Amino acid sequence: GARLNKAALSVKIGNKNIYELTVLTVEKISEFFNELELSEVDKNISELAIVEIKSRLKFLENVGLGYLTLARKGGTLSGGEAQRIRLATQVGTSLSGVLYVLDEPSIGLHQKDNEKLINTLKNMRDLGNTLIVVEHDEETMLNADYLVDIGPGAGESGGYVVAKGSPKEVMDNPNSLTGQYLKGIKKIDVPKSRRNPNNSFIEVKGACENNLKEIDVNIPIGLLTVVSGVSGSGKSTLVNEILLKGLKEKYYKKTEIPGKHKSIDDHGLIDKVVEISQDPIGRTPKCNPATYTGVFDGIRDVFSKTKESLARGYNKGRFSFNVKGGRCETCRGDGVKKITMHFLPDVYVKCESCQGARYNRETLQIKYRGKSISDILEMTVEEGVVFFENHPKIYHQLKTLQDVGLSYIKLGQSSVTLSGGEAQRIKLASELQKKITTRTIFILDEPTTGLHSDDVKKLIKVLQSMVDSGATMVVIEHNLDVIKSADYIIDLGPDGGDNGGEVIALG
Repeated sequence: GARLNKAALSVKIGNKNIYELTVLTVEKISEFFNELELSEVDKNISELAIVEIKSRLKFLENVGLGYLTLARKGGTLSGGEAQRIRLATQVGTSLSGVLYVLDEPSIGLHQKDNEKLINTLKNMRDLGNTLIVVEHDEETMLNADYLVDIGPGAGESGGYVVAKGSPKEVMDNPNSLTGQYLKGIKKIDVPKSRRNPNNSFIEVKGACENNLKEIDVNIPIGLLTVVSGVSGSGKSTLVNEILLKGLKEKYYKKTEIPGKHKSIDDHGLIDKVVEISQDPIGRTPKCNPATYTGVFDGIRDVFSKTKESLARGYNKGRFSFNVKGGRCETCRGDGVKKITMHFLPDVYVKCESCQGARYNRETLQIKYRGKSISDILEMTVEEGVVFFENHPKIYHQLKTLQDVGLSYIKLGQSSVTLSGGEAQRIKLASELQKKITTRTIFILDEPTTGLHSDDVKKLIKVLQSMVDSGATMVVIEHNLDVIKSADYIIDLGPDGGDNGGEVIALG
């Protein structure tokens, strides 16, 4: 697995070849070069290179990535980690007069590392650069020189500049929801009471995958458990690699091999495992919130029962854009045509036959309360809730999307245009529509990614309601508001990488 031949690996510096060096963490390599003793000749040869190596390693440490190994595969990095590596590269160039645009660089960062990131951004500014940062993190906002608050709501209700100026000016603006949270007028309260463990636990014993130090962890059944800890402390390894894959292997005979551990014992108290990840809900324009949550079935029923539909003999299938009959055949119901660009991402252009409506002319002539099926797909969730208030099933399904803070997305919005956080909340809404039992465990990895404080408040309310229904909830999270709302906390640490992987506190 070293990738190099014997000749290349025979060259050593400080008794280590290049492979042995790259499998160390950034922090360990920094130590190695600081303690490296060379002969006078070697010093003269390597002086400039070592200065450069040390400064680049320092940049990686400054953006909170000291726990990564240099040999880590790019595909295994989280979005936040990849973005911070690119940031470290830019800091290393020491350019000035550059405009940098960053989209939520604090994703996946523990509060401890947040300060390092903010200092890095300030250093880039002090070199004479301009930084525009899209961010929900309160600490980053309070450290900004100039703040622009867009709102007042989301989707159709947004798109205006609500407040701008220094953080203090935004906080003093009564119209700014962000300002009210920054000032502490609005806040997420600590729960008045917490659920207590009832001596039923999922017991994970001898977890030692990646950097975990053979730890034993008990996860209480029927509670909201948050797994916290600094970046790289082993949270995802414990929850996603061991707990999730171990339970899936046991109940669904999945072939994914769980991380190294001795045993997982749920005492037969769990029979359903639900992972609510940030993976896309679908990879084609055909998949959208309406089809994923199942609400589109009910909507098609309504259209097939209109007088005009019955007169023409149209059934429910006529209003599906997945089968022949009612859909536009030019774009096969996609509403867009995919143009494959070699060496570049695919481009989607609006279909010239149906102008993006997805259906043929005859299908679009069927109207329900003045709206065609295509008009319904163009509605936002908020508009849909009002439009279908007399259809209990459809209303309830749309209401769950509204409850998880997605009132602004369109029912027919293509899954390719949804962010990871939005996809995760659509999955959450779809689970909310099903019967939640006491034998179900939900596993979520950083569900507050990309969420404003007001949306975090809604999300916590939804998670609490699911636990009230009897579910067991395990959440990996850095957000302090979610952590303080937990019934039970498992804190891993004390640091990232080799210095992590131990249980620091629980209860």
